[in-house]
Amino acid sequence: MERKVKYTYEFKLQCVEEVLKKDRSMESVSNEKVISQTNLRRWVGFYRKYGNKGLLPRKNERYSPDFKFKVLHTIDKKSLSLSEACLFFNIPNDSVIVNWQKQFKEQGLSGLEDKPKGRPRSMNYKRAKRNLLNHLHGKRSFYLRMNPYVCRWIT
Repeated sequence: MERKVKYTYEFKLQCVEEVLKKDRSMESVSNEKVISQTNLRRWVGFYRKYGNKGLLPRKNERYSPDFKFKVLHTIDKKSLSLSEACLFFNIPNDSVIVNWQKQFKEQGLSGLEDKPKGRPRSMNYKRAKRNLLNHLHGKRSFYLRMNPYVCRWIT
């Protein structure tokens, strides 16, 4: 199953070409096409740096903790803005970096580690079997106290 993309590659390319090749302002193009100037500015930046590949839809990417730390360190060292860092490291959205900054501030380097995805397993097979046996054994002792003759038929 593919990710749903809000704007097609062709639409992005058309908008970027109107800004760069037809010398139209970003404001006029964004008003005409009913898109935000921020998106258009981001598309133009990625197009200038990476060409047509910068406008292609992306899959969700997993970044290593080392890469995340490198991005955060470079932002501090070079005093980059979030949008400049996204363009420099080819990260699709600045909210990704904001999340990394928050995690690093709260938890340090361990906050940049990959978290397990999905729902955790609640109970493994052996534990479930043991719980079932304990439950049945409890019922057996209950019936044994009630009537010892019934217990023979249960086991």
